[in-house]
Amino acid sequence: MARKIVNRKELRAQADAAEARGKTAKKTAKAKGDKAEKPAKEPKKAAAKKPARKKTAKETRLKAYWGVFNQGMKRLAMFEYADKKAAEKKAAELVASSRAHHFIQLIKEAIVE
Repeated sequence: MARKIVNRKELRAQADAAEARGKTAKKTAKAKGDKAEKPAKEPKKAAAKKPARKKTAKETRLKAYWGVFNQGMKRLAMFEYADKKAAEKKAAELVASSRAHHFIQLIKEAIVE
């Protein structure tokens, strides 16, 4: 889409003319001494509200574990992160004994100090 080109010189000339009309109107009103034709006072702008500070959440430390789960996502056992082989072994034992699918998944839990 083509946009209309803005002629800044014309806009500046219009602004200057409007400003000049406003100044001359004030001078003529003062010269006449008319109190009835005072230019209306502009209402005061309300002060901008400061945005409320958002509290930054504390970073919680997490610890990783390996969990052995069944098909219903029920956690049956939990092992340290370094004991992945033990978790796989446990899952294989459960598969062999119950013939249902069991798997391991990474679990991250918050460290309580």
